[in-house]
Amino acid sequence: MDIKPGIFVSIASYRDAELIPTLNDIIKHSSGLYSLNIAVCWQDDGDIALFLKEGMLLNEQQQQGDHDLYIFNYHGAHIQILNVHYFLSQGVCWARSLCEKLYNEEDYFLQIDSHCRFIKNWDKEMVSMLTQLKKQSSKPVLSSYPPGYEPGDDSTKKNVVNRLVFRRFSRDNILQLTSIYFKDSAPLRGSYLAGGFIFAEGSFVTDVPNDPQIFFEGEEIAMAVRSFTHGYDIWYPHKVLLWHFYGRKNHTKVWSDHNSEAKKSGSIDKAWWERDRNSKQQVRRLLGYEEDSRDIDPRYALGDKRSLEEFESMIGIDFKRCCVLPEVVNKQRCSYFPHHNGEDWRKRLISANKKTLTIAKSELDYPMQNISWLHIGVYSKNNELLEKKVLCTDEIKDILEDEDQSGLDVELDFITSSLLKPSVIRVSPYIHNEGWGKILEQDW
Repeated sequence: MDIKPGIFVSIASYRDAELIPTLNDIIKHSSGLYSLNIAVCWQDDGDIALFLKEGMLLNEQQQQGDHDLYIFNYHGAHIQILNVHYFLSQGVCWARSLCEKLYNEEDYFLQIDSHCRFIKNWDKEMVSMLTQLKKQSSKPVLSSYPPGYEPGDDSTKKNVVNRLVFRRFSRDNILQLTSIYFKDSAPLRGSYLAGGFIFAEGSFVTDVPNDPQIFFEGEEIAMAVRSFTHGYDIWYPHKVLLWHFYGRKNHTKVWSDHNSEAKKSGSIDKAWWERDRNSKQQVRRLLGYEEDSRDIDPRYALGDKRSLEEFESMIGIDFKRCCVLPEVVNKQRCSYFPHHNGEDWRKRLISANKKTLTIAKSELDYPMQNISWLHIGVYSKNNELLEKKVLCTDEIKDILEDEDQSGLDVELDFITSSLLKPSVIRVSPYIHNEGWGKILEQDW
C-alpha cells in the first residue's frame, strides 16, 4: 500500500470553544490525499471528556515532559492532545513550541490557531501552491492573515486575500503589522509572517522552531526575520485557503486569567505582563537594538543564510532607529523591496509615528461640557512641535452621548524626519468664558 505524504498541523489552543469545530472542519475539508498528524497544545481545564463525547477514539495515553499526552484517532486523522492546565500556560509561542516536539518528519507543516475554517481540499490546494513556488524559491512559505468568519454564519466568510504590511512601532519599539487586500493571479512575494497561518515544507519545524520565551507581541516579526535568515521566502496566497475568527470579544484570553490576583493567590508564578516584558526584551535582542550579555539560544537565533541587514533592506525599515522608507507608509504600502543595494536606501528614511491617545474624563479638571476645544500637541525632547490636533465642541460632544465611554480616543498619525522623535504629548483644554485650563501631559 502506498504511504500518503504527511502534513503536521500545529494548533495552540487556549480555553477555546472553537477548537472542536476547527478540528472537525480541517478534517472534513481535507482531500484525503495526505495523512494528518494534528498536534494540539490544549490549555484548558483538563477534562478530556470533551473529545470522547465528540466520538474521538482514544488510542493511547503517554507522558510528554510534565504533561499528559492523549492520542486519538478521528475520521482517519491522528490527533495528539497535549493536556496543559491553563494556569500553567506560558504564552502562545511556548504552546506552539510544545506542539512542535510532536513533529514526526511529516512532509509538510501547517501552523494555525484554534479558531479556523477551511476551503474544500485545502491540503491539496496548499501543497499545489507551494510546489509551484518551488520554481521561484528553494524554500517557499505561505502565510497571511486569512479573511474572517463568525461561528455559525457561513455568510460572514469573506472572499478576499491579504498581504501583510507595516502598521507602526509599539511603545516598546516592536514592529507591528496590519493587512490590506490585494488581487493577483499568483501568490505575491512578501516579507512578513502571520502566526495564525504558516504552511511550508516540514523542514521549517526544525529550521525555525517557535521560541518559547516569546509570549505574544513580537512573535510575527521575530519569526519573519528568523525565517528569512534561514533562507525561507514568504509568499501571500492569491486565493482563499482558510478563514480566521478575529476579535472573539466574549472568549477567555490568557491575560484575563494570568493577572495580579491569580499570582497573589498562587495559581500562577508570573502574571502575563511579566512574561510579556521579558518576551519583548528577547525580540529586541534578536533584532539587534537592545544589547544584552545573555546569548540567545542557537535554536531561536538568526540563521546564517542571509543577514539581518539584508532583511531590513528588503522591508525598507531600520529597526534600531525605528524609521521606514516613505513607500512603506504611503499609498503603496510597500513591504518588499527586492533591489536595494548597499546602504543608500537608509538616507531616505523617515519616522512614521502612530499612536492612539486615550484621554480619560477623570484626567481633566473640568467637565467635558465646559470645554470649547482641546488642543493636542506632540513635542520632541527639545520641545519642538511635531504634530497638533484640535478637537472642537461637536467632537467632544460625541463622547458625552456615550455613557459607557470613559474617555476619548484620539488617533495620532504623522511623519517626521528620521532625526525627530516624539517625546511628550500635551493636551490643553480651552474652557468657556475662562480661557486655557490645566495642561495634561503624557509620555509618547
